[in-house]
Amino acid sequence: MDVTHILEGLNEPQRQAVTAPVGNALVLAGAGSGKTRVLVHRIAWLIDAEGVSPHGVLAVTFTNKAAAEMRQRIEALLDVSVRTMWVGTFHGVAHRLLRMHWQEARLPQNFQILDADDQLRLVKRVMRALDVDEKKWPARQAVWFINGHKDEGRRAKDVVVGDDLFQITHQRIYENYEELCQQGGLVDFAELLLRSHELWLAGGDLLAHYQKRFQHMLVDEFQDTNTIQYAWLRVLAGRSAHVMVVGDDDQSIYGWRGARIENIHRYGQDFAGVQTIRLEQNYRSTGNILTAANQLISHNTDRLGKKLWTAGEAGEPIKVYSAYNDLDEARFISERTQAIIDSGGGPDDVAILYRSNAQSRVLEEALLRAQIPYRIYGGVRFFERAEIKNALSYMRLVHDRHSDPAFERVVNTPTRGIGDKTVEAIRAEARARSVSLWQACQDAVAEGKFKGRLGNRVAGFMQLVDDLAAAGEDMSLHELADFVIEASGLMEYHSKERGERGLARKENLEELVSACRQFTGELMFPLRDADVAETSALEEFLDRVALDSGEQQTDSGPAVQMMTLHSAKGLEFPVVFLAGLEEGLFPHRLSAAEPGRIEEERRLCYVGMTRAMRQLYLTYAEARRLHGNDTYNRPSRFIMEMPTELLQEIRMSTAVLRPYGIPSRQSSSLFEEPVAGGLRMGQRVNHAKFGEGVVLRYEGSGERARVQVNFAGPGAKWLMLGYANLETLD
Repeated sequence: MDVTHILEGLNEPQRQAVTAPVGNALVLAGAGSGKTRVLVHRIAWLIDAEGVSPHGVLAVTFTNKAAAEMRQRIEALLDVSVRTMWVGTFHGVAHRLLRMHWQEARLPQNFQILDADDQLRLVKRVMRALDVDEKKWPARQAVWFINGHKDEGRRAKDVVVGDDLFQITHQRIYENYEELCQQGGLVDFAELLLRSHELWLAGGDLLAHYQKRFQHMLVDEFQDTNTIQYAWLRVLAGRSAHVMVVGDDDQSIYGWRGARIENIHRYGQDFAGVQTIRLEQNYRSTGNILTAANQLISHNTDRLGKKLWTAGEAGEPIKVYSAYNDLDEARFISERTQAIIDSGGGPDDVAILYRSNAQSRVLEEALLRAQIPYRIYGGVRFFERAEIKNALSYMRLVHDRHSDPAFERVVNTPTRGIGDKTVEAIRAEARARSVSLWQACQDAVAEGKFKGRLGNRVAGFMQLVDDLAAAGEDMSLHELADFVIEASGLMEYHSKERGERGLARKENLEELVSACRQFTGELMFPLRDADVAETSALEEFLDRVALDSGEQQTDSGPAVQMMTLHSAKGLEFPVVFLAGLEEGLFPHRLSAAEPGRIEEERRLCYVGMTRAMRQLYLTYAEARRLHGNDTYNRPSRFIMEMPTELLQEIRMSTAVLRPYGIPSRQSSSLFEEPVAGGLRMGQRVNHAKFGEGVVLRYEGSGERARVQVNFAGPGAKWLMLGYANLETLD
């Protein structure tokens, strides 16, 4: 049988992976190295060259889109149907199993899958039944607790609570939620995997059947598997299946949502006779970008080892721009983007990547002013985010009590016991009287139409808005915004949501204060004519937001892509801007508090860099208005960890006006930036015990500051700066 067509266009390591002897294999596939191509051709090789039946192949990917694409490419390569082959996500495969074996899984035949919103509503129902105060214990936090334990393979009865009130409360919610789901035949996404894993643990003929059937298993993005996914795979594989996993430990960036980088490290220990194949030839980026990325990621420990290279050109140096502040940074990015467009490039050639969603506001405004079309990838514009709209609605009510949309949005946000039925009654009252919802509410309260506690809740909401307005009369716009966010309970409400989402919402609310401060300091354009009566800064700001929202981001056609670094994984662009490379922002200020988080932040930077095909820009600001305050941060350690000979600092020839009070370091090179205690990156030092060495990096500040020094004899050592007594040699 002629199988040469399967190997056409593959490089030698790719061929090695595709034609590897049947057995267990780990394919370490670097960014842009063609891993999807290898997976597709490996499956085709198994079927055509090894005579494996499609019926006996299981392939697991991480998105439904990738699964569909894989199936289509296999069929095109073999010119046969592979319908009997199982290709899907972990959740998709688990769902298929449960539909086929609903009785063994103790489920009704027509069990219902809960999406995220359905699950949240059900958790709220459980909390009301248990009389759990949602103001103190947000429902989203309970959802996070339940899903987190399911991802670790734990039922409610397995959760160890001790005397921790948080654990006790959420274990009760989990237990009652579990009972309600079982009674109603309801299955959430985390349950799909846990329930199907329990099918395997029950053993018997069912497990034996699938272990015999799926003798060839392939798993993509293996570095992103969580505890339950890895356990599910190990049990199904048993001792006889041949498992090929494809992944890249240097691109493991989802630890905050349960992914375990340890899985890709454990694979060689848990599976017998693993052959490791490295795909290191990159078909995406220039040589300079890859060399810098390799140097950066080499600062991480416990790597499996891999070095990207390209047969293509070295390309341009990586451009580094030190901005005076975040406004200057945004201006620089928009001007460079316009220059790319003017020189014949398309807006869709450009991607702007950032660590925090809150960074997008200033960047969006700069692109809007320059009339450059843009699109927020996998997200929404700053002023359209839920937490921002909530805060703006309170501010709108402070300005105008008769704004019905604002009233409806926040009358029960944060939750205060004013449900949908009550709101509908207020609507009916307003229609009958031809008045606003606020007026209808005011009349109904005065006439005693709301009885008991409900009347107190409605009156309490109206009093809150009146109090916000009275207290804010003598405040500036940004002080009012800050006060409204705190006094309304929005900050506490959104901050209690666990994980990255809760942190992002909190940072966005803080960024709204920055937006108000910026607005009052420098109006971008007048909203009123000279002969129109003077209006308040609050009204001007609300009008400005409304006008900006009318300039919709581009939904079709070429547009600059804006996204968080987490959203950028798997994508590629000719030109990439990495914005906000400052200590405290990227790496994030919270990363120093948890072991391993700095290394995940470094992997995130590595992922961002390797999205760039031709040009890569790194930008940072000397001063940034972040979380409502002016901050002055050092350039990110990640810039310092790249080869200086590959970095080119950009100096703007035109003068940039700098707000009063912001110091300038433009005269000194960022590569001379002090590290700590007077030391600098790359500086030679001497230690009484270890001898001469070179400063590689640093962490912490004050008494907790420590530096990593590479010594000639013992190698790299972390030293507490306060006790090391290092002598500088140059």
